[in-house]
Amino acid sequence: MKQRKIGDRLVGEIGLGCMGMSWAYGQGATTEDAHGVLNRALELGVNHWDTADLYGAGENEKLIGPVVRERRDEVFLATKFGNVYDKSLTNHQDQVEANVQWIVDGTPEYARRAIDLSLQRLGVDQIDLYYLHRVDPQVPIEETVGAMAEFVTAGKVKHLGISEVSAATIRRANAVHPIAAVQNEFSLWTRDSEEFELPVTKELGIALVPYSPLGRGFLTGEIKSLDDLAPDDWRRSNPRFQGDNLAKNLEIVEQVKTIASKHEATPAQVALAWVLAQGENIAPIPGTKRISRLEENVASAELELSSEELKTLSEILQPEGLRYPEFAMAYAKG
Repeated sequence: MKQRKIGDRLVGEIGLGCMGMSWAYGQGATTEDAHGVLNRALELGVNHWDTADLYGAGENEKLIGPVVRERRDEVFLATKFGNVYDKSLTNHQDQVEANVQWIVDGTPEYARRAIDLSLQRLGVDQIDLYYLHRVDPQVPIEETVGAMAEFVTAGKVKHLGISEVSAATIRRANAVHPIAAVQNEFSLWTRDSEEFELPVTKELGIALVPYSPLGRGFLTGEIKSLDDLAPDDWRRSNPRFQGDNLAKNLEIVEQVKTIASKHEATPAQVALAWVLAQGENIAPIPGTKRISRLEENVASAELELSSEELKTLSEILQPEGLRYPEFAMAYAKG
């Protein structure tokens, strides 16, 4: 697989989001199946793996840990902190007492606890890329990144990243310590970062790591109604998957399918090829818990779309509905 750069490390153009193996999208993978996907990923050159302490309250880190340890030199390991999965750990006790649905803690004290817990669950001495998962509105980004920089000095972390952030926040964070990667949602389904954040990452030499580059699976063309989602799949609460929004958004997939048919490709492959074409600093992390889907995603790196096709895709109307439930949008683009 062709490679792209994050910090001082070359990674495969297509990475692997590990969240769905244990959290959010219905029943997770068995340990055997998850490890099968991970090992096959390395065979295919997919060496950039992304997890977070939030995913399954630490269970996702524990799930991938054994394979990471066994093949440590081959894996570029990224994890994240800041979204509070255990309210006993947070410093924001006022929010705990108020029963706030989603707590983000970016205090230096919380960061120091979080990094050590992630290292323990993963069973490694160093994380290649450590992200702030969401910006804490109560804590200046300079304070959080300043604490994260301590982890680099201590050898616990190789590179720093920030996730779901604005262009202004990227500049402020990078002024404190070099930021290797920005992980924002970016796809044909969500173009929010195209105008401001993508140009800033290119200017500063930062990798943009698109999460949900397949529109949370919608751009695969396999989701046609809520009945296609498991009862405990969180996408049921996502406005873009509901009611009239869903019906309207299915039209987007049909436009992607038209181009896919010309290449004997899948809609997912076209969607990923479009993302890769938006910049050499882009390294998407489509998630999967199936080897077949992993192989499909990898093949997208070989798909070449014409300039006319890229233009047609770029002109697709944006989907109806917020990309998160309203309470979660409060932490979007911090």
